[in-house]
Amino acid sequence: MKISCTKSSLMNGINIVSKAVSTKSTMTNLQCILIESSLSEIRLIANDIELGIETVIEGTITEAGKIALDAKLLNDIVRKLPESEIIIETNANCQANIRCERSKFNIPGTSGDDFNYLPEVEKNKYISLSQFTLKEVIRQTIFSISDQENTKIMTGELFEVNGDVLKVVSLDGHRISIRKVQLKESFEGMKVIVPGKTLNDVSKILTGGVEDEIRLYVTDKHILFEFEQTKVVSRLLEGEFYRIEQMLSNDYETKFTINKKEFLDCIDRSSLFIKESDKKPIIMNIESSNIYLKIDSSLGSMNEEIEIKKEGKDLKIGFNPKFLMDALRVIDDEEVDVYMVNAKSPCFIRNEDNSYIYLILPVSIAA
Repeated sequence: MKISCTKSSLMNGINIVSKAVSTKSTMTNLQCILIESSLSEIRLIANDIELGIETVIEGTITEAGKIALDAKLLNDIVRKLPESEIIIETNANCQANIRCERSKFNIPGTSGDDFNYLPEVEKNKYISLSQFTLKEVIRQTIFSISDQENTKIMTGELFEVNGDVLKVVSLDGHRISIRKVQLKESFEGMKVIVPGKTLNDVSKILTGGVEDEIRLYVTDKHILFEFEQTKVVSRLLEGEFYRIEQMLSNDYETKFTINKKEFLDCIDRSSLFIKESDKKPIIMNIESSNIYLKIDSSLGSMNEEIEIKKEGKDLKIGFNPKFLMDALRVIDDEEVDVYMVNAKSPCFIRNEDNSYIYLILPVSIAA
């Protein structure tokens, strides 16, 4: 094999596929990036079995072929090369010669014949949406997945399609995040659980253009994200997602509307008084046209008030400040509506058309 390409093109390809390189496995192939050149294109591929990524880069092909190279070493070499043309040439002994200006490297590789290619995904069932929309949906829900492997289903997100509506749900036992997106056309119904790691990786790769399309193909076991010159294939999480419908009540005893930035900034200030070892709730007293926020810890205390528009009863309730901040940070509205029933029931932050819903469980506080 002999190919040449610019450093920026090769580096971009390496950065994309490296997200599917295993850092834990002792299997050599899973720690490698496959460089494969045909008569028409140069492909980079990485696959850790759970997640596989393939991308096409621009370059010149002098001789077709393929070789698997250690991903970390290849990344380190290319990153430190000057911004110039890079030539990669291999021999029959799976040695790779990498040249750029006056720099020359010889590194061992392995035959690409035994490399784990991406599994074939049938393209019968799919949805399409803009890269910007998918990137936003992930950003607005991914923070409330669980990082506990013993609750595997919670480490992923539910993607559910009904007609022209995509609903994405994440939860971690303390909160639920829901986003609903209107698609440009109707698609066949689907309901799958996508690993959070996959969604994080896809989000980082996406350019995020409003006009740039991405297609999601699903089978019983896999999901394929296909966009531009890149394919990402991931295993789906198996099992039944939690039934959350009974928790999504429209009933409330207290509702208030508040300036989102003021609310977020106030809670953020309160977090100055929270230690990891001694988490204290932020206490809210909701009275007439004001909300009084208070936190008291071994580091000190803070009291603040914000004007609100209130309906219903006065209420005193406590929350983990981080959970409130996580939700408020991803809402783009200038004002938010907060719905509550009592001090022991979850609160809801949602807009009128329910395109976003954030449910947060309260923390017990002294009366």
